Amino acid sequence: MDGTTIVEALLLGLVEGLTEFIPVSSTGHLLLLGHFLGFENPGKSFEVLIQLGAILAILTVYSGKLLKLVRDLPRDPRTQRFVGGILLAFLPAVVIGVLAHDFIKTVLFETPMVVCIALILGGLVLLAVDRMPLTPRYADAMDLPLPVCFAIGIIQCLAMIPGVSRSGATIVGGLMLGADKRAAAEFSFFLAMPTMAGAFAYDLYKTAAVMTAESTMMVAIGFVAAFAAGVVVVRGLLAFVSRHGFAPFAWWRLAVGAIGLAALLTWG
Repeated sequence: MDGTTIVEALLLGLVEGLTEFIPVSSTGHLLLLGHFLGFENPGKSFEVLIQLGAILAILTVYSGKLLKLVRDLPRDPRTQRFVGGILLAFLPAVVIGVLAHDFIKTVLFETPMVVCIALILGGLVLLAVDRMPLTPRYADAMDLPLPVCFAIGIIQCLAMIPGVSRSGATIVGGLMLGADKRAAAEFSFFLAMPTMAGAFAYDLYKTAAVMTAESTMMVAIGFVAAFAAGVVVVRGLLAFVSRHGFAPFAWWRLAVGAIGLAALLTWG
């Protein structure tokens, strides 16, 4: 592995950690940046496997709350409903992810134009939702009813199109279904844990045979960078969203999508 490859893996890991939990599509950013850098990895596994760093970032920041959930789970009905809601929301991604895995990796991940269009459309949706006079019914992620959790899980499956954004889909879904901005973002954090862990495990199972020592080292570098950047983002995101809403992310998506589209049309 040469120095350039190490720098690229480090840069892509930082981008993963910085964008995983905000509604701008980390996978879309990684695919576009990797395309223009000429970054290659077996089976497009790097973009999925380095998400483990982001998962550990959530576990680190939310360790206290997670331990409380584990302690309260055997005896507290509210905690039981919340954990059940997370698992229920996770189920649609399991089914569609397994069925569509090969199409996603060999077609959608290999089509940067799809990423740019999804970034732009998603930015327009975020702007529209941010300006809607929504009346929240749920101020705490733990109070979301099970049917709402399942509906958010179905909406999350849109993020299998790179550029849509998993966090963006789940947050917008939560807002439209009655959660306030903080509750929607926090539910998205918790749903990310089984979703990203499942994607990591299944992708590792599918691509382990083509992984080399060099590609494994690239994943390790990206993982460390994603973890460090993810901790910073998770610690500050809820407060930022509560103050500023989602418009800044929408404008970022529009800018990145438009620049990527222009670059693809100009240079391919």
